[in-house]
Amino acid sequence: MTKDAEEVGFIDTQGQLPPLWNRRVAFFANLLGLFYGNEAQTDSLRKEVGEIDSYSGRLVSILNLLFQHPDNILILEREADPVHCRYLRDDLGLKLPQLHVLRHKDYIALGKQIQSEGAGRLPFLEQIRDADDFWIDGYVTDDTLTHIARHLNAPTISTTDASRDGNNKLLLHQFLTSEGLPAFDTELAASADEIPACARRLAERGYRAAVLRSQIGASGIGMLRLRSLDRPESIPDVPDYFFFEGPCLVQGWLEPGVLGVTSVRSPSTQLFVNDTDVYAYDMTEQILSDDSIHQGNESPPPYFDEFPGLREETMRQARAAGHWLHSTGYRGTASIDWLVIEREGQKPPDVYVCEINARVTGATYPSLLARKFHPQGAWLLRNLRLRVPISSTELLQMFERPGHLFHPGRKAGIIPLNLNYGNDDLVHKGQFLCIGQTTDECHRFLELAEQDLPVEWSADRD
Repeated sequence: MTKDAEEVGFIDTQGQLPPLWNRRVAFFANLLGLFYGNEAQTDSLRKEVGEIDSYSGRLVSILNLLFQHPDNILILEREADPVHCRYLRDDLGLKLPQLHVLRHKDYIALGKQIQSEGAGRLPFLEQIRDADDFWIDGYVTDDTLTHIARHLNAPTISTTDASRDGNNKLLLHQFLTSEGLPAFDTELAASADEIPACARRLAERGYRAAVLRSQIGASGIGMLRLRSLDRPESIPDVPDYFFFEGPCLVQGWLEPGVLGVTSVRSPSTQLFVNDTDVYAYDMTEQILSDDSIHQGNESPPPYFDEFPGLREETMRQARAAGHWLHSTGYRGTASIDWLVIEREGQKPPDVYVCEINARVTGATYPSLLARKFHPQGAWLLRNLRLRVPISSTELLQMFERPGHLFHPGRKAGIIPLNLNYGNDDLVHKGQFLCIGQTTDECHRFLELAEQDLPVEWSADRD
């Protein structure tokens, strides 16, 4: 059941954590379920991101913050590293959930087995059926998660339809235009054959490039940059999975030199949506590649104080977008990604809602941890890939020896938030959270990380 927008509260906590779920949860880390059965898109995610089965380890540190219960259950796609867990538990003092492992292929098979066999005995689910009072949740609520919840006679935090609608870029765009809120120049393409005509119309409006967005996408999958709109033959082949949900959005690409644009920035607002209220609890700046692939975040955005009224405008639009998200029935953490556009001869910048990600996002983990340990401080998260893999023990010791590893009493330092492993069980990549009093201090810790690690590393995608 949803409430009318005027009945839903919108609360800007300005860096303080909101009241989070007072519920016990069994959370299935179904990261490879992000595309609701679009298996071709899932394969693309697996190939592009790399070491993806260990990404769900990011939940180990924050699940008992998000769900305020001592007996939560986390079902991962790969075993958690005991050395890293020991650091989170013993050094950071975090309470960790009970951990189980269910590979993605087994997760999908479990859902099919429930459908075909009804409520028969399923050994894996017997492991977590030890109490009646718990909820089921995941990165998204897909059909498999819904089947599991029904088998366990447990409620889900969101329905499948609500989860899917909350992540749908076309539905969001239609809402923005219907409410008269700023929205990107957009054409709809029902097939790849229609894309050149869409590109031509955008070129006639003054755009040099465009972006093709599938209705459901994540981590740059389902997004394709279209360059040289005046040359249709240069448009790349578009995979069929882009049209799995229906027409794609073809949107004008705002960049310096186009339509008076002088600069483009990409902040992000972290949300928590419960049954009665929408909370905006952190504002970050996204760190993006040249093709707008997410590589990290920092908070607070370093330029907000330069523009009087900018934060107020983002909160005005966040209230409307948050109420829309609530109306879909979605519940849980989410983020609103923005574009802040400066134009020549125009004092206040334009603010656009770029997209809403209705799930635990790449900024949820660092935001919850940083706001727990340093509510009024700053933080920086980067995805770093090691050119020579090392063990988790070696990595933690490298930060600990010079005193750069974060401990709660220090108020500043580096938290290896999650580590991504290869088939050799060594760390190939990780998500590293720098906490400090200011963003400058956080960036200094990132520089120290380069000194601490004797092997070269490079920034990588989320």
